[in-house]
Amino acid sequence: MTGLLLRKFVRNYENTGDPAVRDAVGRLSGIVGILCNVLLFAAKFLAGTLTGSVAITADAINNLSDASSSVVTLLGFKLASKPADEKHPYGYARIEYMAGLIVAGIILIIGYSLAQTSIEKIRHPETIEFSALSIAILVGSILMKLWMSRFNTILGNHIHSTTLLATAADSRNDVISTGTVLCACILAKSTGIIADGWMGLAVAVFILCSGIGIARDTISPLLGEVPDPELIHHIHDTMMARPEVLGVHDLVVHDYGPGRIFATAHAEMDSRADVMESHEVIDELEAQFRREDHLEVTIHYDPIVTDDPEMNGLRSKVHDALKAIDPRLEMHDVRMVKGERHTNLIFDVLLPFDMVGRQAEIKQASQDAIHSDTHQYFTVINFDLDLAGKNRKDF
Repeated sequence: MTGLLLRKFVRNYENTGDPAVRDAVGRLSGIVGILCNVLLFAAKFLAGTLTGSVAITADAINNLSDASSSVVTLLGFKLASKPADEKHPYGYARIEYMAGLIVAGIILIIGYSLAQTSIEKIRHPETIEFSALSIAILVGSILMKLWMSRFNTILGNHIHSTTLLATAADSRNDVISTGTVLCACILAKSTGIIADGWMGLAVAVFILCSGIGIARDTISPLLGEVPDPELIHHIHDTMMARPEVLGVHDLVVHDYGPGRIFATAHAEMDSRADVMESHEVIDELEAQFRREDHLEVTIHYDPIVTDDPEMNGLRSKVHDALKAIDPRLEMHDVRMVKGERHTNLIFDVLLPFDMVGRQAEIKQASQDAIHSDTHQYFTVINFDLDLAGKNRKDF
């Protein structure tokens, strides 16, 4: 069903890097969400009114909040697809995250309100009349929400959207909350025990937890979270696929929203190669990222000396010393400056965040590694924080 809807309403749906495709997928999710949730709200509100159940009414209002959330998602994807302009040269894609944050706010407000109502119902319980119709409506709601959860999970994974995945999670929570209400109906009908207020409170708690989870998932990319490991490895592997590129370092990803990813990286290349040819390779790589992945990757040409036995020997010793301390430690930008009485080996070390404070240990180990009785060598180290974090550990 989901595949059929994608093929029918999203042109070139397989080209997920295209902002227009993201917009269309988000629009499809929003429209389906509005239609389904409005239908569920109407059915549950009718059942809640007829039975006097605050739990069913709470669940109905939850579906109404989901419908309003779908409206926000729909508008968010539409605004996020606006092209870059003079005022926002990196585009408007982060509006998608902001839309998710608004959705979280709506859910939290409604959850708080329903919690208050449910607590009042616990304090002053009332007899509730449940019917076969209300139970049938709740069972139908569970089935529809299961499909909506699967639907948004597929769409969210297809375009790598945290907003749609959060919507899918919200639908899964709705299955649990509606199941809780159904339990209240069955319990009251079979035993006469009125647990409506408690069940309504449970629904409110699920709504609040959902809102908190969505807020966390949308705030994180706005603050600047660690890049997607698949993206990091893709950029690295694509560059290393060119035989002229000997190494990649200082890879930094700037996330301006889904479909608006910018990155910078340094490509190590043999200093003996023709400079113009090396720059041509870099130009081709940048064009490839732009054409195939819709990524704006700026690559810095970093020439390295490969034919100096002395420097290669020193570099190998320091490399082994760093790996002995921690396999994640990497060195780059290695150069050697010779003086009359000593030689400086200058290089950068990529430092994981959890190793901040161990610079002195790393410096001493590096210095010990190149100690010589016949000549004085000194290490000059610049430490770079590893902005890609754990995602680079397999390079």
